[in-house]
Amino acid sequence: MTFCEKVKADKFLITSEIGPPKGIDLKETLEDAELLKGKVDAINVTDLQSSVMRVGSLAVCRLLKERGIEPIFQLTCRDRNRLALQSDLLSAAALGIENALLLTGDYPTLGDHPEAKPVFDIGSVQLIEAARTLESGKDMNGNPLKGSPKFCIGAVVNPGADPLEPEIIKMSLKVKAGAQFFQTQAVYDIGQFKRFLDEVKRNDIKTTIMAGIVLLKSAGMARFMNKNVAGVFVPDSLIKEMEETKDKSAKSIEIAARLIKELKPLCQGIHIMPIGWDKKVPAVLAAAGL
Repeated sequence: MTFCEKVKADKFLITSEIGPPKGIDLKETLEDAELLKGKVDAINVTDLQSSVMRVGSLAVCRLLKERGIEPIFQLTCRDRNRLALQSDLLSAAALGIENALLLTGDYPTLGDHPEAKPVFDIGSVQLIEAARTLESGKDMNGNPLKGSPKFCIGAVVNPGADPLEPEIIKMSLKVKAGAQFFQTQAVYDIGQFKRFLDEVKRNDIKTTIMAGIVLLKSAGMARFMNKNVAGVFVPDSLIKEMEETKDKSAKSIEIAARLIKELKPLCQGIHIMPIGWDKKVPAVLAAAGL
């Protein structure tokens, strides 16, 4: 079954992600992806993650597909106007890539070219609508296409947002626009995630939710995220575990696996964001029993 078929069949989903390199040497990136072949349902390829200039997501997605690995094409509104966004969606479809995670994107000032001008011609909800419009055989302005694409559209949501209501409203809009699955921001607080799910249910939002797991590398990383990443809260107990351990790698894998086991009964999938620790993902999956 394809990833899209699994989404439609309500199968429990497992995805991970890779960040393309800054340069054209893709050997290690592709080797890391090969480690996950057969272990995950699909691999996200980030789109200039953290606004850092890198090889494009589309090219790496195609290389994964050639190796028998199902990719998820990430596409952000940050760097392209509506012409380029629609063109890249058509290009992905022409290359046989149907999974697309459509999101707004980080602001350029966060990256390695802070002087770059942001575009944000349209937002993530409009981009999802644009993808569905392309499927109907027309572009955003109603002009006919010569052959129409077919997509499996994903979006993102932050279950730890405070206040949560605007996030729920936007999530609902994304579902109405055509999003079929959601990958969340990093989850460390299970209680917080349950409150998010309660709000999703209360608002009658029916969709596939994949809980996000970011591998903790240190107590310092946890404190940094608590201070600087909106909607992410690493409990003091986890920070203490990272502080006291002598083997941070093993402890990180243990914590991630524990979180996955607690989250699995609550959602429809898990999305692992290794942030440079790609080679540890197989160990996390094994420890979590996935």
